[in-house]
Amino acid sequence: MKTLENRVIAVTGGAGGIARGIAQAVLEAGGRVGLIDLDLAKADQAAVAQDAGDRVAAFAADVTEPAGLEVAFAALVKRMGRLDGLVNNAGIVRLGPADETSPAGLDLELAINVKGVLLASQIAARHFSGKGAIVNIASNAGKVGYRNMAGYNASKAAVISLTRSLSMEWVDKGINVNAVCPGGVATDMLKNVADFLGPRLGQDSGELLKTMVPQQLGRHIQPVEVGRVVAFLLSDAAEIIRGQSINVDGGDTPY
Repeated sequence: MKTLENRVIAVTGGAGGIARGIAQAVLEAGGRVGLIDLDLAKADQAAVAQDAGDRVAAFAADVTEPAGLEVAFAALVKRMGRLDGLVNNAGIVRLGPADETSPAGLDLELAINVKGVLLASQIAARHFSGKGAIVNIASNAGKVGYRNMAGYNASKAAVISLTRSLSMEWVDKGINVNAVCPGGVATDMLKNVADFLGPRLGQDSGELLKTMVPQQLGRHIQPVEVGRVVAFLLSDAAEIIRGQSINVDGGDTPY
């Protein structure tokens, strides 16, 4: 079903694994995609990999810098003609015990994972062609929390709360705001977690990664599976879903 026919969706952190799945799903639904990333070369590679011609393009921006984001969104609208939706996917995780978390490390996680969501949302909202939709990529870590991720847990909890705030405040603008909370997705980020934990647990990182799957599902979630939920939330069919943070973690998080 072409639920996003002729719509243009911006995706921050556009070179990442989940972003590629989101782009694939948006394209499947008939939309077009602007991938925004700090690393333009990698974003270009991600765009080319979609094999969708001019329906996908890459733009450079740091989500913590408003001026650069303004330039990127303006360039996206000029090139693609309009903007109808935003997926706030840019994010980082810094691993380590809570008592070793540095102020600088925490500042960086909050700047990218939270400040970046608000800044991109503010700018995108000014460029929307009429009604718009925003989907924030939170995490089940924002609901249940995990060891060695104190800053990440806190940042994703903040994204969940910010999603509720934007949904309530922007309804009069015709903007619907929701979030998804992935877990166990086959991405480089999950592999990095396994590489960090493996030596500390006395386990082979590759074997540990194989176990980092949703219990009910028994396998890793693929990025495009998250993307298809995101694409639905960007569509008119999701109008009655507002301010929600929906688990896409194979049943691991019960609330």
